[in-house]
Amino acid sequence: MRCQPDGDNQVYIWTKNNQFCLLCDEPADGAQPLCHPCELELPWLDAQCRVCALPLPVAGQVCGACLKRPPTYARVIAPWRYDFPLDSLVTRFKHQGKWPLGRLLAERLAEHLRQAFAHGLPRPHALLPVPLANVRLRQRGFNQAALLARWVGKELRLPVDERTLLRTQDTPAQQGLDAAARRRNLRHAFVLAPSAEVRGRHLALLDDVLTTGATAEALARLLLRAGAARVDVYCLARTPKPGD
Repeated sequence: MRCQPDGDNQVYIWTKNNQFCLLCDEPADGAQPLCHPCELELPWLDAQCRVCALPLPVAGQVCGACLKRPPTYARVIAPWRYDFPLDSLVTRFKHQGKWPLGRLLAERLAEHLRQAFAHGLPRPHALLPVPLANVRLRQRGFNQAALLARWVGKELRLPVDERTLLRTQDTPAQQGLDAAARRRNLRHAFVLAPSAEVRGRHLALLDDVLTTGATAEALARLLLRAGAARVDVYCLARTPKPGD
């Protein structure tokens, strides 16, 4: 039995149908399901730390945390600040399985990265999604970081490696923990697969949101100790400093 329509009788062709904005349900301006007014209302991250992308009052600076304790990863790239309405979109994608929202955000992240590459950001050899513990993967049904990596990789023609990084411990959720507690929570949580080949490679971790950077730091340290040449972090959004 054939479950898919014949090529000559497509039921739906994405590029040949009028798109409606996934946020306001009004007609979109282009091929993507996002209208221009809603795109402008997203919390775009302007002034930020040149290393960890922490929102700052002035552009082009390095935050105090990175000056005091430089992270292991080289650079964080994030288009948005984790604020309304983006936080709602990420939550609906991550916890309610609204995949169209995740794909929309991934495509906008890919465009943001495309522009960064054009302005001198080195292209990585591969994208590595942050792994999810097996218990949580069964509960949620999917790894949101892996989905984002596949969509971004397809847009940018970058390979996606979902086998190198393994999460061996199902640690408690990071939400609500401070930076020190997050670091303790992640000790020995990740390992490299026995077949991992990272020596001399430039790799980019991909996740949905960067909060304290504890997960990215743990994974970057693991990769660099194994011989990786450089590790960057790509994510949808960066949280502001508590109290900002």
